[in-house]
Amino acid sequence: MTGVTNSGILKGHAGIGKIVRGEALVASDNFSARYDLDRLKGVFSRPQHKLFGHSYVDKILILNAAKGGVASAWMLKEMVSRNMGPKALILNFANPIMAQGAAYADLPLLDRFEFDVTGFVENGDIVEVDPAAGTLTIVGEK
Repeated sequence: MTGVTNSGILKGHAGIGKIVRGEALVASDNFSARYDLDRLKGVFSRPQHKLFGHSYVDKILILNAAKGGVASAWMLKEMVSRNMGPKALILNFANPIMAQGAAYADLPLLDRFEFDVTGFVENGDIVEVDPAAGTLTIVGEK
């Protein structure tokens, strides 16, 4: 498959933020900090979302595409400032608002893989995100 090495390294475009490692939380759904999350409890709260009820705190979120508006920037910043945010956002497609929000929150972000990244990584996999290199590496499987 193009964009995946034999060593489990997935290649996207160069992103923003520092290198992080953690447990993946994966769904093929889109992502909105405003509409999908209970930011006080740290869980996905929209009943129609595939991750409904799951905690996103300290997880590396791997989802399809960003959705929503400018409120995402301050919401991501606020969650991270209270230690109630994800470790990183991995999206097939980020929009400029999500990139701005991730930068403002100092939250690593990586996107634009050559295939659907949500179909390659599984919930519970341990992954490492290197935004500068544009790589997502599966370092351990669940």
